[in-house]
Amino acid sequence: MNAKVLILGGGTGGVVVANRLAKAIGKTNDITLIDKDEKLVFNPSLLWIIPGSRKRDQIQRPLSNLQKKGINFVNASVENIDFDKKTVSTSGETFGYDYLVITLGATLYPDKLLGFSENAHDIYDLDGVEKFTSALDKLETGRVVVLISSMPFKCPAAPYEAAFFINEQIKKHNKKIEVDLVTPEPAPMGVAGEIVSNSVISMLQNQDIGYHTLHQAASIDSKPKQISFKENNPISYDLIAGIPPHGLPAALDNAPILGESGWVSVDPYTMETNYERVFALGDVTDIPLTLGKPLPKAGVFAQHQAEVVAKRIISDIRGDPLVAKFEGNGSCFLEIGGGKAAFASGNFYAQPAPEVKMKNPSRFRHWAKVIFEKYWLRKFL
Repeated sequence: MNAKVLILGGGTGGVVVANRLAKAIGKTNDITLIDKDEKLVFNPSLLWIIPGSRKRDQIQRPLSNLQKKGINFVNASVENIDFDKKTVSTSGETFGYDYLVITLGATLYPDKLLGFSENAHDIYDLDGVEKFTSALDKLETGRVVVLISSMPFKCPAAPYEAAFFINEQIKKHNKKIEVDLVTPEPAPMGVAGEIVSNSVISMLQNQDIGYHTLHQAASIDSKPKQISFKENNPISYDLIAGIPPHGLPAALDNAPILGESGWVSVDPYTMETNYERVFALGDVTDIPLTLGKPLPKAGVFAQHQAEVVAKRIISDIRGDPLVAKFEGNGSCFLEIGGGKAAFASGNFYAQPAPEVKMKNPSRFRHWAKVIFEKYWLRKFL
């Protein structure tokens, strides 16, 4: 079978699927990856820009590098998917497919929170985190708020890492600035369980970082400088490191593969949608867990799911049994500044609740993340 495999999205999941397919079946099949961006930003390293241990060129790679591996890269925005005709339309052309892998991620919508674009720095964006870092360097006194605008949001540990990095920079320069983390969550990284949540809370307390849970932001005002909430008193700020509202990519609006949550519904083990040979993985999906919460939106899950999807496509093309399954395992580094990182890992599909353990911060775990960064960028791009 000479198949056309179309991959939508050049983030972690899309790049891993493309690499695995190219290596196994690329010589006899057509593999195409479409992404609106020319470069992949390695998000696990993004917040290292705050302490200055990374610059933008160190954490991004051209997606055109995929072409050296026999993968067709198309730099375009996905505008429409016709699941019945098996076509995908971009601003430039239309592509047919035999297999479709949707890994478009969660889209950031800063304008969905009144005042965010004007008053907050988006630290999930490369330009945004650089501008925030520059503003932090100039601030001498006051309050920095790390604001999680709404749920769900990707990279559950990232806002907490941001707070630790910010606090580290403030102490380094002996500035009189307080740091507060404000979130609509009832607890940090709550899906991982009470032990992990309590560990993170203890780390925040040890660094005198204010922590405000169950705060759903309603608006951000510049005069006076304050964040208003739906059911809590306003909080003043001098600088905001913000995580904007997340949502479904526009190309999937009203798509027939969406579930009740509004995100793409998939088989939790095979990542198959309700259309044959159409897969979705990563942040664009919603996978309910038995405790009533969804699987977190995190790159580690996208990578593991990508490995499974690639194996199932390869097996299907070769006529082999489809046995690969995603079992719900995942892990996450949590940088706390000072060259140290904690590490959480476990099985999120465990019954009756995820079984996740947190290992204490250490320099070894920080360097393990550094090694992983180098390995991933060298191997896949």
